[in-house]
Amino acid sequence: MDALVVLIPLLPFIAAALIGIGQLSGALRGEASESTTAIIAIWAISMSCLLALVLLGADLLNKNTGQWNVGQWLSSDTLSIPVNFITTGFNVRLAALFSILLVIVMRFSINYMHRETDFHRFFFILSLFASSMLLLVLSGNAVSTFFGWEIAGLCSYLLIAFAFQRPTATINATRVFVTNRIGDTGFILGIALSYTWAGSINWNDLNAVSAQLSRGEATGIALCFALAAFAKSAQLPFTPWLARAMEGPTPSSAVFYGAIMIHAGVYLVCVLQPVFEQAPFAMTVLAGVGGITAVYSFIVGLTQTDVKSSLVFATSGQLGLMFLACGLGFWQLASWHLCAHAVVRCYLFLTAPSLMHTVQGNPVKPVTPLIAGLRWAYIASLQRFWLDQITDWTLVRPLRRLAHDLSYFDDHILDHIMGMPAPAIRTLSSLAQREEKILGARLDNDADQFARGSGLAGKLTEWFAAIMHGFEDRFVLRGINKDAIMHGRKLGHAANKFEQLILRPRYLVLFVLITLLIAF
Repeated sequence: MDALVVLIPLLPFIAAALIGIGQLSGALRGEASESTTAIIAIWAISMSCLLALVLLGADLLNKNTGQWNVGQWLSSDTLSIPVNFITTGFNVRLAALFSILLVIVMRFSINYMHRETDFHRFFFILSLFASSMLLLVLSGNAVSTFFGWEIAGLCSYLLIAFAFQRPTATINATRVFVTNRIGDTGFILGIALSYTWAGSINWNDLNAVSAQLSRGEATGIALCFALAAFAKSAQLPFTPWLARAMEGPTPSSAVFYGAIMIHAGVYLVCVLQPVFEQAPFAMTVLAGVGGITAVYSFIVGLTQTDVKSSLVFATSGQLGLMFLACGLGFWQLASWHLCAHAVVRCYLFLTAPSLMHTVQGNPVKPVTPLIAGLRWAYIASLQRFWLDQITDWTLVRPLRRLAHDLSYFDDHILDHIMGMPAPAIRTLSSLAQREEKILGARLDNDADQFARGSGLAGKLTEWFAAIMHGFEDRFVLRGINKDAIMHGRKLGHAANKFEQLILRPRYLVLFVLITLLIAF
């Protein structure tokens, strides 16, 4: 039964590939092809769910060995990165639960996205996300988990910016994407420290040797992965990105920020339980950040006036309680809380469009008089404690000013040099003539014997020097007021246009994909 684990993330990936190829080829386009796309997506995730349930049943019957190795992806000196999966324990239970929720959301999306312009694109991204999340929770090593982690983040960006015609959607998607990259930095550092100090990046091996790590080493590894978990699960100071992510369609909000992806940080901490238990300071950080986030989310959630924002802060508050439970050592409670919260929050997000109809006639429960009298808390809650403004003031604005300065330098200095304006040519010409005088070359004097040679090699060298000197003399030293400047300026502008062309996002993505393919 262990071999079934390979197919669980593979089937949704195949569905995403088929839908993507169908879109590119024009075979899947418009309302007429919606049923084909829906069948591909729903059957792939349904089969994946069935296999996950079978694997879970085999685990409950103690039929699984615990790990399945597919092969070796990379080996260099002592570094070994296998392609392996975990087939027992919390990973399998979470994969089964997530696959069930993915089936529900996928089925809901078929009717919800009906006749939408980008129906096929939505199911391509959703299928790719399903594959990445199942890879994330089933992978047996940190590198494969990071692959799933990153692909899920990319899918999140694409669905937040699903309505890319709206500037707000693209701005929010970019802010969310950049914020999550901070957490990715912690993840990468955690992988590097795990290999350096523990000698392995496999989850089981890392947990097995955690007792042999010094307290400082365990703390360093734990804090790096904790940073990644805080960013992914929207804990302070990263909580504001979760509200910005609500720009996507309701099914994507349900599956990303209610049911599945938002719990990836808690999952990562639970997987590394033995490592965190060797690092009391990291456990204290988990408890502190989780507790503060829960209080913050509760206060801010009291003043939200739309459904999605209320659900968002309720989600971050519950996640804060999970981190608090982990920090206090209640690991089993945190894992059960994760599973229960994923089910409830998925249901609440999916029913959000019909909430006004459902709660008609039910009055809103007022807050206690003690809280109602705190006017300063009300103002701070409305402003969400100014976290976005603080981030802009401390990070975004300085970086924007730096980018403006670099752009000014590029436009007013580098571009002019590339365009070969006359002042720059005169300066270069003067420098060249000065160097000639210092060397005593006097290349403009025919009687000079500096470049004379004898024999065949000497003659060839002399001819080559004469040709190069003629080129320099005609087009550089004496070409200031002639056509060389015009041709040089055209060449510079052409280089600038080529630079702008290759820096377009689609070409950058293409270069990244080519680099990854070469690396693989």
